[in-house]
Amino acid sequence: MGPTLRTPGEVARLRSLRGGAEDLLAVRDVARRLAVAPATVYRLCDRGELPHVRVSNAIRVAPADLESYLAAHRSGGRP
Repeated sequence: MGPTLRTPGEVARLRSLRGGAEDLLAVRDVARRLAVAPATVYRLCDRGELPHVRVSNAIRVAPADLESYLAAHRSGGRP
């Protein structure tokens, strides 16, 4: 099954979202910032510990969600 093609209107709506689609972080970027393997990021997302969105078939994380995750884990607590 191939990637889902977006109409120009759908792409414009994604870009008009607060933060914009281009501001979302890829799994590789999140892994680098957390100093973990990408597989760990996928597990965090699967377990619901790290909020994320799916764009086509890719997982993306909003920078604010990553910051919240980091803040919660710096203090040793859960949100």
